[in-house]
Amino acid sequence: MNKVKIINDPVYGFLRFPEPELMQIIEHPWFQRLRNIRQMGLAYLVYPGAMHTRFHHSLGACHLMDKALDELKTKNIELSKEDCLAARMAILLHDVGHAPFSHSLEHTLVEGVSHETISHIIMQRLNEEFDGMLDRALQIFDSSFPKKYLHQLVSSQLDVDRMDYLNRDSFYTGVSEGVIGYDRILQMLTVRNNELMVEEKGVHSVEKFIVARRLMYWQVYLHKTVLGAEQLLINIFKRARHLALDGVHLFTTRPMHYFLYIDGKLTQKDFEETPLHLQQFCELDDYDVLTCIKEWQMHDDKVLSMLCKMMILRKLYKVSFSQQSLASNLEQKEEELKKKLDIRKEDMHYFAFTGTTSNSTYNADDEQICIAMKDGSVRDISEIDNSLVNQTLARPVVKNYICYIQP
Repeated sequence: MNKVKIINDPVYGFLRFPEPELMQIIEHPWFQRLRNIRQMGLAYLVYPGAMHTRFHHSLGACHLMDKALDELKTKNIELSKEDCLAARMAILLHDVGHAPFSHSLEHTLVEGVSHETISHIIMQRLNEEFDGMLDRALQIFDSSFPKKYLHQLVSSQLDVDRMDYLNRDSFYTGVSEGVIGYDRILQMLTVRNNELMVEEKGVHSVEKFIVARRLMYWQVYLHKTVLGAEQLLINIFKRARHLALDGVHLFTTRPMHYFLYIDGKLTQKDFEETPLHLQQFCELDDYDVLTCIKEWQMHDDKVLSMLCKMMILRKLYKVSFSQQSLASNLEQKEEELKKKLDIRKEDMHYFAFTGTTSNSTYNADDEQICIAMKDGSVRDISEIDNSLVNQTLARPVVKNYICYIQP
């Protein structure tokens, strides 16, 4: 008889992992690495409690997957033991390919290869190591498994990934707007025509879930200080990579050196065909980044040194949002900085720049959230009478921003 592994989680209480296959994955070094990658990147600079990790989140999402599958089985949805185990494996590994500080450095250290792609490659390697144990989980992850609704539980606009991170991020930041009725939503899940749906009586819980996601994005994930901190981190590593490719010596950890000094953009094919790329990537975590930044404060390069001191001392960019163009504001800030700082014109973009950010609360053109109506029909949630999720809320919100240092 297998011993049941129980993990105490501050959000849900006790999480049960009775399957030895799941424990094999959890105990693997590539999964344990997630203990050292913060779930919310640099949000802890604004919300000090946001120190939780991708490891926490992955376990929590796996727990919610178990509850969702149990609920579907009570509604006579045919699910074998193998299906349930594979779905739990897929959600457990859905974020295993994240770069340090999660989304902050996703396309900086490894430009052009998403964390979903790297997660899939890692799953393939683990599947080889575990003699085909992840065959079905891989099919669920890449949506090639016949039971489409299992993939939707892993990745869709109403998946257990989003349910966990909204609840968990709300808990650790103390921002109550993110609290959702995940248990109610899970109880309302059903399947029709191989599609995951929500029973009509669960509409309001789903609406609250969507609105909570919108509020969390603008209040937490895209908070202007969080955005400024992430842009600062990106600029530090853009500068470091620029220096590295110019042959400048930089103190780095071993895996960080590997990626900083690679000349050229790595592709998905590179990761698939060169095992060393993946091995080095799976040794990178937040500690590599912080160690480098701490050391680079003293580097001879003035730009790199200034940026790193800003991060360590939390002297972050000032950030302003606007619906209007900020080109004239940028020119003004650049003129002010030229007078106060001894910075070359070609390096000014590290200290004053503009950009855009956006958030789509609900994308009606994507895989929709379908509501199974009592009369037997199926409707998109944005088409429900008197729905909060109308066409206005479904449109993405785009904001221009300007970042600049305060000398």
